[in-house]
Parts: sequence; structure tokens; C-alpha cells
Amino acid sequence: MLTVNGVTRAFGTIRALDGVTFAVPRGQMTGFVGANGAGKTTAMRIIMRVLAEDSGAVTLDGAPVTPTAARRFGYMPEERGLYPKMSTAEQVAYLGMLHGLDRQTAEGRAIELLRLLDLADRAYDPVEKLSLGNQQRAQIAAALVHDPDVLILDEPFSGLDPMAVESVMRLLGGFAARGAAVLFSSHQLDLVERITDTLVIIAGGRILASGSRADLIAAHTRPRFALETGGDLTWVTDREEASDVIVGPQGVTFHADDAGAGRILRLAVDRGPVTRFGPVVPRLAEVFRDVVGGDSLPPSERDVRP
Repeated sequence: MLTVNGVTRAFGTIRALDGVTFAVPRGQMTGFVGANGAGKTTAMRIIMRVLAEDSGAVTLDGAPVTPTAARRFGYMPEERGLYPKMSTAEQVAYLGMLHGLDRQTAEGRAIELLRLLDLADRAYDPVEKLSLGNQQRAQIAAALVHDPDVLILDEPFSGLDPMAVESVMRLLGGFAARGAAVLFSSHQLDLVERITDTLVIIAGGRILASGSRADLIAAHTRPRFALETGGDLTWVTDREEASDVIVGPQGVTFHADDAGAGRILRLAVDRGPVTRFGPVVPRLAEVFRDVVGGDSLPPSERDVRP
């Protein structure tokens, strides 16, 4: 398990991280979410030993993560760092050799990763000739080429088309299934929701919540129900049992405890046939909104409603 324990880091008078503590279990995909400037990238750079913490510690399986130990990590920074004139395969293989692979092994792994990322037909094109999305895939291959024990990925899905997103998700899921600890940040909460086992939510340099997706949903959302009938449902807005009622063309959703939801259901049945009734599974955006507030939602999620 990768553990970040009480890590603090300041830049002048700005405290970027303030006692940050969380764990990234092996064999799981851990999503790291927060608004711009929340501290995600600083935390990732400290894990990789690119930056030093002012206090606290980063450990892997109980041992301190030293710069030497971090060589067994795979890191994809948010900003692209490939050499533009080198061919894609040559670049990925070169970075594999920097991690200690022999040339033949590095070249073989480079070609295989590019195939899995649907980039084999561009393997010998210069990086600068690739589209931004294909450069992103090449950057991911570079992070994975040495078969790392830990993956630290800063916005790996940025700029990818839907097919590429699926390829990357399958590939990262395979690394986790083989026992790697995978930590990735993303502003695309719908993707985070699909593939994560555990979540870490950060805001203002502090960890506000962490744990399994199910535990966070249970802890930070209220029960919500959906009701559909063939008639008018605006009357639900007047019921004291219901709150945050949203009336739509297909029905109504509302917050209520189980007893209150039951009373509303009975009233609906008395008025006519009920075509649908049941709990609404909260989205990650709703959890995020509850933990950090709507103003801190990633820009792409601010218009999401529960």
C-alpha cells in the first residue's frame, strides 16, 4: 500500500498541502479529485519525489519512498514531456531503458503498449506529428513501459476521445488487477465514478474525505427517490416529508427518509397507477458537492443536478 501521512508543503506564504493523509491500496484504482489549485499535482509530485515535503512522510508497504524507490513508479505529469523529434516507439522505449530495461525488452514493451492503446499505426511517427490526444496516449505508454509497481497519473484522460478513454481504462485496470497501486486525478467525475474502487477528495490543500465509493456515498448523500405516475405530481412539492423536489416531464425526484418516502408512495397510489418508484443512486458529483461545496466543483460538473 502507498501511504501519504501528514504531508505538508508550502511555497512561500502559500500552504499548498496541509497535513495530507490518504492511502492508495494495491490492486485498486484510486481517484484523486478536487478543483484546480486544490493540491493534487503538488501531492503527486511529492509522492514521486520530484518535490520534497516540509513535513510528513510517503511510504510504500511501510518503507520510505526514496528517489531510488520511486524509479519503480510510473508517472504521467499533466503537462506533456516527450521529445517532439523522436518517433513515438523510440521515445517510449528510451524511457523504458532509463528505468533499467535492456533495449530489446524496452522496444518490445513499447510496441505492445502502443498496440493496446490503438497507436501501433503511428508508432514510428515523430511525436510532434501526433494529435494532442495521441500524444496523451504516448505519454501514458511512457509511464507504463517499465511495468511499474505504482502508477501516479495526473489527468490521464484529458484530451482523449471516447474510444481512447476505453482503451486507457482497460489498460490501467489491468495494472491494478496485477497488484499495482494506481492513483489518478481527473476533473471528469463521470469517468472517476465508473472505474474507481476508492476516492480521495481534496480542497484547499486538505483531504476532506477518502474511502470506498460506496462508503462516501453513504456518508455524504441523503436518500433520494424517483416517482413516476400517469398524472400530475406537483403536489409532492407541498409535502413536508419531501425536500429538494425536482419535477420533470417524466416524474419527480425528492429527498426523504424511508418512512416519508413510503407515505408519499401511498398517496401517489391513491391518486392513480404508479409506473415507477425507487431509490436514486447518487452520482459522484453530488458527493463532491456535499463535501466541498458547489463552487468547488470541477468546471465540467458545475451544471450537474442530483
